[in-house]
Amino acid sequence: MQKAYQAVQEDIRQSAIRAGRSPEAVKLIAVSKNYDTVDIDAILALGHKDLGENRVQEMNAKIDFYQANEKYYNWHMIGTLQRNKVRQIVDRVALIHSVDSLRLLKEIEKRAAQANITIDVLLQVNISQEKSKYGFDIDEIKPVLRKKDNFPHVRLRGLMTMAPHYDDPELTRPIFKATRQLQEELSAELNMPEFDQLSMGMTNDYHQAIEEGSTMLRIGSAIFGSRYQ
Repeated sequence: MQKAYQAVQEDIRQSAIRAGRSPEAVKLIAVSKNYDTVDIDAILALGHKDLGENRVQEMNAKIDFYQANEKYYNWHMIGTLQRNKVRQIVDRVALIHSVDSLRLLKEIEKRAAQANITIDVLLQVNISQEKSKYGFDIDEIKPVLRKKDNFPHVRLRGLMTMAPHYDDPELTRPIFKATRQLQEELSAELNMPEFDQLSMGMTNDYHQAIEEGSTMLRIGSAIFGSRYQ
C-alpha cells in the first residue's frame, strides 16, 4: 500500500511537470471511505495528512479514533451532505467539497455561526448536466457568489465536479476544462482571488484533471486497492 501511494504521488508529480505546473499546486486527497484505520495508517506513516470521506458517520468514527490517540489530520467531506448532518461535521473538517445547493450553504452558515468558526467550502457544479449527478447548474454559481456577504462564516474557495465514468478517460477532458474556465471567469469577474480551488479528478481520470488545472485530486482505489464491501 505504501508503494502504491508513493507511485501515485510520483505519477502526480510527473503529470504536473508535463503540464507545466508545479507539483506543489496539486494536492492529493486520499479517499479512505470503506478502508479501516490499519490501511489508513500505512500512508499516514509516510506523512500524508489529507483524507477524504463520503459518509458523516464513518468519518466521525475515524476522527474520534485518531483524536483519542492525539493524532490530527485534515479531513475532507467529499460525498453528498444532508442538511441534517451538517452540525455533526462543521467544526471537524478542513473542507467541504460537496456543497450542491443554496439550502445546504445556508445550513452550513448557520451551523458555522453557532460554532463561532469560519469554514472553507467548494461549490459542486454539475458541468456534465447528468440527471444522476448532484450539484449546481452552471448558471446558478454566479448568483450564489454574488451573495457571499450573506455567508460571513463560510469561505467560498472554488468548485468541485465529478466527470462521468468513461472507458476512455480522455473524454473527461472537456468537463474538466469547462470547470476550470468557469472558476477562472468567476474569480476574475467577481474579484474573488480566493476562489481558486478545483477539486476534480479521481483514480480513472486524474491525469487529465491535472492537465486541465485541478488543484485537488480525490483518489482511493489507486492507493488502497479494492474497497471492502
